[in-house]
Amino acid sequence: MRIIVLGAGHVGMAVTAALFEEHELTVVDRDPARLVALANLYDVITVEGDGASQGTLEEAGVAEADLMIASTAYAEVNLVAAMFVRGLASRAQTLVRTTDPGHIAAWRAGVLDVDFIVSSELETARAVLDAVAVPGARATDVFADGRVTIAEFDVLPERAGGPLVGVPLAQAPLPPESRVALIVRDDRLVLPSGGATLEVGDRVIVMASPQAAVAWSAQLVPEARPVREATVFGAGGAGIAIARKLLHRGVRVRIADEDAARARAAAAALPEARVFHAGSRDRDFLREERIGASDVAVVALEHDPETLFAAVVAQAEGVATTLAVVDDPAAATAFEQAGVDVTVDPRAATAEELVRFAHDPRLHQIALLDDDRFEVLDVRVRSDSALAGRRIAEMPRTGSTIGAIVRDGTAIFPHGSDELRAGDRAIVLVDPARATLVERTL
Repeated sequence: MRIIVLGAGHVGMAVTAALFEEHELTVVDRDPARLVALANLYDVITVEGDGASQGTLEEAGVAEADLMIASTAYAEVNLVAAMFVRGLASRAQTLVRTTDPGHIAAWRAGVLDVDFIVSSELETARAVLDAVAVPGARATDVFADGRVTIAEFDVLPERAGGPLVGVPLAQAPLPPESRVALIVRDDRLVLPSGGATLEVGDRVIVMASPQAAVAWSAQLVPEARPVREATVFGAGGAGIAIARKLLHRGVRVRIADEDAARARAAAAALPEARVFHAGSRDRDFLREERIGASDVAVVALEHDPETLFAAVVAQAEGVATTLAVVDDPAAATAFEQAGVDVTVDPRAATAEELVRFAHDPRLHQIALLDDDRFEVLDVRVRSDSALAGRRIAEMPRTGSTIGAIVRDGTAIFPHGSDELRAGDRAIVLVDPARATLVERTL
């Protein structure tokens, strides 16, 4: 497939990394330094110029493109580029990233003539909601309309001697309705088998029902507690979207922002929330409002240093879990080293949605895990697939794991004797380099 990626920032880089091996990519950006850095990493064509310019798009080969992914940080540029593509390339699909939730409503109403539009704020809010649903998980994602949860846990030293550690998986009391998809040990991959064990220092990726994912949390992170009360620092677009999602889930929400205008706007938009004109450094506010009693503090400020400071202060006040929305993905390691429990990268969440459209049309969803080292695919099994009718134990050992099957609306977490059938939705953990091969095989 011939794909034009507009924007070589964090989102464009993530999209390029996920797609360049299987597709012919041309990346457009105004910044030559960004293009040089990207071209040094990936085998792609680069074009320097304004993506909202007809001439630049023609130079990028838009007439022969199958797909245009407009992923810059500027929604207006992305929309203008999509309009040009409509006139210049009759067969090309258009995917647009926006930072304005109003664009989503306009697209759904048929006002914006693009094939798909992705809101960074809404994707961030979904990622935060997924994270707080499984306390103690390092990362989570939800598949199959909420039937399957994918969660990553660290096996901490405190769990040594516990019922799940050092015991062969076939004998361990694993939560029912769950399956170990992968174990990462000392940067090596351990494929799950009956004789494999979880050891201190491992990171384990499990696929489970929502209830079983929480049961895994209770085993591996028993000190984590369910989220019933949250404090959101930052009333920008992401903060408001996050607070709205939490309120819909039944969580009590407080919002704090040191900008008076943003605080007033948040109070008007979310009357169910308690909104304060206060900053994360305001110790009087933190103590008077007993912010330390919150189950989670979600920090969604504009700059990473401010976000990190606010998260550490909230933790010092006694907040059970701290979750930070990072601006620069490279900062996530520093946040973790500082003791922040969970980081959410809005650009990665956005890239997951954009990448999906370059895959097989049968693909329902995709997730990028562990710094994009793994993909999770939700793909329907064809009737002529070579794997249809075979038991899980008979599947070739390729490094991919079928962690869940959705059949007739029911999620199955298969054992070796379970059979994969035509029409099933297989949720597969796979090396990105093998993703297209897995899609074709299924």
